[in-house]
Amino acid sequence: MNDLLVSRLRDLKLSGIIKTLDTRNEEAIKNSFSYMEFFELLINDEVLNRRNNSNIKRVNKAKFPQHKTLEEYNFNYQPTINKRFIYNLATCEFVRKKENVAFIGPPGTGKSHLGIALGLKAVSQGYKVIFTTVNEMLEELYVSRADNSFQQKLRYYTSPDLLILDELGLKKLNQNSVDDFYEVISKRYEKGSIIITSNKVFEEWARIFYDPVLATAILDRFVHHCHFVVIKGESYRMKQREGVIKSMAEDNEAKKSNENQDK
Repeated sequence: MNDLLVSRLRDLKLSGIIKTLDTRNEEAIKNSFSYMEFFELLINDEVLNRRNNSNIKRVNKAKFPQHKTLEEYNFNYQPTINKRFIYNLATCEFVRKKENVAFIGPPGTGKSHLGIALGLKAVSQGYKVIFTTVNEMLEELYVSRADNSFQQKLRYYTSPDLLILDELGLKKLNQNSVDDFYEVISKRYEKGSIIITSNKVFEEWARIFYDPVLATAILDRFVHHCHFVVIKGESYRMKQREGVIKSMAEDNEAKKSNENQDK
């Protein structure tokens, strides 16, 4: 590859073309492509490269704790979930319409997995996403008041197209936390989507919040345009743990049996 050409392409920030230029050149010679066909291939490579880079940046900024996809989710283990409905959510039409989603169910049933999976689908469609736990968000907002960065931190949580709040109800919220939670919900109302996961049934959500008046205001805004997914299955993590314990017990029995035979 011509060093001067590469330098010019680098100056123009055309890294996608740099990556494929040699390959495309050989392909063009072999297939007798016209200049326009050759140029079109290079432009398509550059566009694809930029899309991939943008997607990687959005994934990193989303701060997902793990990479979980819908394809990895075991719907057979949670038969109460409507698989078609989940895949309809995965089209991200709810994000376009600025609607909300709530995943409710016992610990270990895959609520966070589904939240992350929908978040990744949104990222792949060009939406800005932030993932956090409820407690982490409220802690950051509380601390930000001390250094006068509250408004900046509030914008961080209210500006993305989709905000994913994990583990609502893990702890009861005090007055300051409820005030901040209300700020986030009210500023995002009909302006951005929220996914909330909780192990508390919806009827218990009001008890999570310190102030019944603010609790009503928060729930009214969140529920207004919300899709509820209630999971009634058993904990997948517990099932896996039971399987590991059973396997270890069987291995120990097999070892004892072999030792007895050797004697």
